[in-house]
Amino acid sequence: MSIVTFEKPVPKVAESDWYYKITELKESCDEHRRHAFVLKNESQRLRNDTDVTTYWATHRTNSKIFDRRIEIIRWKNLIELCYKNLQKEIKDLKIEKEKTEKFIEFLNLNFTVTNHCLSIRDERGDADLCHDIASIELKKEQRTLEKLKNLLVKVCQNAWEKINKLEELEIYVAEDLDKKNNTINIDTELLKMTKDSNNISLKPHPLRVPKDFNTYEKWLQQCNNIKQTIENELISSTKLRETMFVPQNKTKNDLLTQNDKVNYSLRRRIYDTERIKIELEWQKWNMLTDKAKFLEEIEKLESALYRKLNPKMLVETRCEERLYRAGVELCLDKSTIGLHKEHLELDNTINMLNDKLNQTKTLHNILIEQINVLDEQLKNKTHALDVDQKCLQYRVQLDGRSYNW
Repeated sequence: MSIVTFEKPVPKVAESDWYYKITELKESCDEHRRHAFVLKNESQRLRNDTDVTTYWATHRTNSKIFDRRIEIIRWKNLIELCYKNLQKEIKDLKIEKEKTEKFIEFLNLNFTVTNHCLSIRDERGDADLCHDIASIELKKEQRTLEKLKNLLVKVCQNAWEKINKLEELEIYVAEDLDKKNNTINIDTELLKMTKDSNNISLKPHPLRVPKDFNTYEKWLQQCNNIKQTIENELISSTKLRETMFVPQNKTKNDLLTQNDKVNYSLRRRIYDTERIKIELEWQKWNMLTDKAKFLEEIEKLESALYRKLNPKMLVETRCEERLYRAGVELCLDKSTIGLHKEHLELDNTINMLNDKLNQTKTLHNILIEQINVLDEQLKNKTHALDVDQKCLQYRVQLDGRSYNW
């Protein structure tokens, strides 16, 4: 019995078709291998190109960050130098302002001394209370002090306003320097970063632009403005310090000059008063001498009058006794005429002596009154000398040559 076999009921491929399909598959594989080879080479080239591009892009970025960092450091150093000059100027201006305030205090001392001198000089009495050269110079000193004080107070006020402005600028510059230091630190840290650093990561929206972003031109303009502002303020402050220094020295010289004038006028007044006092003392001595002489003369005149009393009693007694003659003997003879003449002469002599005595006593009283006037004048002159000498002693503290300016 024969073996029966069954075949699939599918179409059979011819051998030629089989060879054709094998050839087609081979060609397809070759084509894919060629594409794979080309793609591999292109991929390798692209990898190399992107690596090189990324390297140089990073290098250029690092160079730009480095240059930017150098530029910021340069501006920071420049502004920092201006900042130090600004701090030094603020310190110098404060020192000059303190000197001006001390000088104003010294002017207040001048006011006190001048007013005290004017007050104690008003204690002078009588004719010594006059507008002499010392009073004129003291009044002039008072007006000069008022003018100088107003000038220095105004300068001091300007210095105070300038210090406040400079301190505000100092705070602003310090903040700007802090920002620049922060930027330099950030750029320094960025330069230290590499693609293999551990502190790098992907960020959301890394290319976002904040609203307060400034342009480079605006940043550069701001740096120039800060530098220019500091330089302008330093120039202005230096001029102000000069305007403070010049009035101080001018005021010092004016005060020393006026002080010398007042002291000279006081010494001149003391000299004149002493000279007049010596003159009055000499006059008083002469008056006392004349008074003593007149007192002696009064005593002599009174003695002379007293000596005329007995001769007058004698003449009057003789005249009276001769009236008792009797008869023809009661006649106007030469003796009677002589007695009458002698009586008239004695009366005239006594009247002349009385007149001279009255004149002498009157002049003696006048001398006494004049001596009293001289005593009062000498008392006033002595008091005026004491007052002016006290003024000179009190004004020693105004000697600016020994004052710690």
